[in-house]
This record gives sequence, C-alpha cells and structure tokens, in this order.
Amino acid sequence: MRLRIRLYLVLMLTFACGFAIARDNGAPAEYLGGTLAALETGQDGRLSATDPISFVFNSKRSVVRVPYERINLLEYGQKVDRRLWEAIVISPLLVLSKKRSHYLTIGYEAEDGKQQAMLFRVEKNAVRAMLVSLEARTGRKVTFMDEEARKAGKG
Repeated sequence: MRLRIRLYLVLMLTFACGFAIARDNGAPAEYLGGTLAALETGQDGRLSATDPISFVFNSKRSVVRVPYERINLLEYGQKVDRRLWEAIVISPLLVLSKKRSHYLTIGYEAEDGKQQAMLFRVEKNAVRAMLVSLEARTGRKVTFMDEEARKAGKG
C-alpha cells in the first residue's frame, strides 16, 4: 500500500514539474517587421522576458536574443477593427463587436552601435505580463500610443 502511494506521488510530482516547465514557453506573437534581416515578416513565434539576461523571440526558423541593457524603446499600441466584412457576410450584429490587435515595438542598439527595431503583434492575454516583465528587466517605462492602449496595458 505504501509503495503504491509513493509511486503515485512520484508520478504526480513528475507530471507537475513537466507541466510547469512546458507552461513557461513565452507569449504567442507574430513578427510584423523591423530592421532584422534574420526574421521574415509574418513569422509566428513566442516572446519571452523570463531569461535573466536577454529578451527572446523564438520562432521555428530562428531565435533572436536582445540583451535587456541594449533595449532603449518599449512602445505599446492597439488597433481596433469593427469587423465590417464579417458583418456583411455573417451577421449585422457583428458591427457592434470590435477586434483589437495589440502591438509591441522594441527598439535597441545593436552590437555595431546601430539602432534596430522589431514590431510584434502579441496575443491579448499575454500583453500585460509582457509589458510588466520588460519594464522590470530593462528599467525603462513603456510608451503608450493612446489612452486605450494605456488602459489595456496597465489594467
């Protein structure tokens, strides 16, 4: 009986550790453009600010690391669409709904001294945590594009 309980506890602990590791894999994002030749526009990946040294964008094709100390611009904005096309095709009630896209711009100085920039579309549920993490890691304040972005970014 005790052996079964121990085995059960070991298995549960193993699964719990595995889920904890798998859970912290970054915020889903799409690279929309910038000055990096290594990334293609429209590339999907994950943003992570959990590394103690660098901000990381990890996609299937490449990994970009930017040391926090080199980041000199954090900018957040939103774009609101009224879903007019869906309202015409599906239902007029969709005119009342809004679709918000969340954008994060990161500016930094590259090793060669040149200013670089990356623009990402970040999922709604990951924006606040990413902004707070980047502010804490870089020591810089996020610049909000408008009052709506400030509300969404700060809660």
